Amino acid sequence: MMQNQITHLAGGHKRRKRVGRGESSGLGRTSTRGNKGAQSRAGTNIHPMKEGGQMPLFRRLPKRGFSNFHFRLEYQVVNLLDLEAAFEAGSTVDVKTLRAMGSMPDGSLIKILGEGELKKKLAVETHAISAKAKAAIESAGGSVTILPQRDSAAAAKAKRNTKKREREAKQASGKPGAG
Repeated sequence: MMQNQITHLAGGHKRRKRVGRGESSGLGRTSTRGNKGAQSRAGTNIHPMKEGGQMPLFRRLPKRGFSNFHFRLEYQVVNLLDLEAAFEAGSTVDVKTLRAMGSMPDGSLIKILGEGELKKKLAVETHAISAKAKAAIESAGGSVTILPQRDSAAAAKAKRNTKKREREAKQASGKPGAG
């Protein structure tokens, strides 16, 4: 007998589990939900990091080190073979045309890498470029312009120093409420 030949008479269709319909249904009492507590009730969404009254694991572990999450630079990568396929000879390749070419989010930094060959003369404007890609573009007769990037670490440091100088100036002037 094949699986597609099983009928409801032979047990091909299992009956739906009807929970919460009393003891005689065979699924009475706790209705397959275990014992008491928040998870036995409807509409619970317990956060996976909650541990009842116990101190959570992420608070028990020591906090050390440095994370450059807010300062790291992430680049969207474009290879020379992509430029060869997408642009005509003599055209200008800038950030706006590269974003229109692919699915790159706005505000992202773009880096050109040297995978593939480039035989067309292109004027390239980008945030970063590998040495191999730069050499390939210039040997094809093109030019490379590196765009300035915002250094978020330096901006954060300048902001801190500005606030510090304002506080010191306020204290030096002797105004009430300074401090």
